[in-house]
Amino acid sequence: MAVKASPKSKSVWFCTSCGNEFPKWMGQCPACKEWNTLQEREMISGVSGGRGAQHVPGASRKPVRLKEVEATGEDRISLGSTEVDRLLGGGIVKGSLVLIGGEPGIGKSTLSLQLPLQSPHLKTLYVTGEESVKQVKMRADRLGGDSSNCLIFSETLMDSILAEAEEAAPDLMIVDSVQTMYCSGVESTAGSVSQIKETAARLLRFAKESGIPVILIGHITKEGAIAGPKILEHIVDVVLQFEGENRGAYRVLRSIKNRFGSTSELAVFEMTGTGLREVSNPSELLIPQHEDGLSGTAVAAMLDGVRPFLFEVQALVSSAVYGTAQRSATGFDVRRLNMLLAVLERRAGFKLSQKDVFLNMAGGLRVTDPAADLAVVCAVLSSNFDFPIPNDVCFAGEVGLSGEIRPVSQAERRATEAARLGFKKVFLSSYTRFDRKPQGIEVVKVADIPALVKALFR
Repeated sequence: MAVKASPKSKSVWFCTSCGNEFPKWMGQCPACKEWNTLQEREMISGVSGGRGAQHVPGASRKPVRLKEVEATGEDRISLGSTEVDRLLGGGIVKGSLVLIGGEPGIGKSTLSLQLPLQSPHLKTLYVTGEESVKQVKMRADRLGGDSSNCLIFSETLMDSILAEAEEAAPDLMIVDSVQTMYCSGVESTAGSVSQIKETAARLLRFAKESGIPVILIGHITKEGAIAGPKILEHIVDVVLQFEGENRGAYRVLRSIKNRFGSTSELAVFEMTGTGLREVSNPSELLIPQHEDGLSGTAVAAMLDGVRPFLFEVQALVSSAVYGTAQRSATGFDVRRLNMLLAVLERRAGFKLSQKDVFLNMAGGLRVTDPAADLAVVCAVLSSNFDFPIPNDVCFAGEVGLSGEIRPVSQAERRATEAARLGFKKVFLSSYTRFDRKPQGIEVVKVADIPALVKALFR
């Protein structure tokens, strides 16, 4: 008579930062290089039917020839938001898992509740693990919209959530947030690496089997990354990042990962008293809205992904009061600001080391496009000379360490957007090449900072 082998237990060490597992403890995780992040967990081997034996629903157990696979288009559902639909590639794909991350108070819950209120044609199951049903009702009344086809379920246990979802059979399910959910079979608290991995895996399995798209709301860490293991971003189909200053009015929803569309898209929203308002043309809101003749302002022609838009850069240069010059930047990397100031002093002879320099990106946007360098330099020089730059002039160029103006990508699209908004002149690098010269705007090419000063402040 054969003796059935009993399950054996062993200890493994997993990283709370990236989720990788190792057979022994180490001070530094070899995968993500973080220190003191390995925690011990007991694993049971020899048990049949465990999670390791599961397969992706709908996947074939036998390999098939790629040319024999029928390529059909994705079945998409409109969410009632033009900007969100465009960001997703034309609507949310049935059976997909979408993750939306962002800082606290940035508007994640507001956006996730606005979607079902704007699309009453979809039966939506809104699962909240952070708020009560009454709190969600109060927020829905403030946002407005049609809530007749939106079901609210306040629960954190995944078994109950999936059972309710199977019974309700909604067209869309929203979970706010993944860090508050837990599975009864995992011996750890909600928000731990194990719970987040298992919760995401079960929701992915549910979405693929039922064809119901699921939107997850995720928290982020103080470094700006989505909280939990990195495998969470690998599991989901789409990752959207909410960005912007909490004190500012504008929010940017950026596509970080999209298995069904482009990642070179972004959507701009304005936070109002009644929720998030779509900004179809952000350039008209971010360009100068003040009287002529003010120094220290310049307009940058930026390209974020494939979408060009223009915004105002504001600078203030004044004498250092306490002897040590201050450097402050809002929406711009202060280290890059210091580099640009060093280039102005070393390559162009402008003495700014004993002056305070304050920089602000209008609208509370965070700018990472190197093409904004030229506008930053012009705004600083305009404030330093107290010489206003005309409102119908914009800039697009990267500043090198030698003081040269480097060309930027898709300069033609930037110039065309500026011409459409009524700008008369755009400053670009002298090394810029056009396939077709922009119409309706004068292109001024400059090679370096001294040439820029002569052309702009003469």
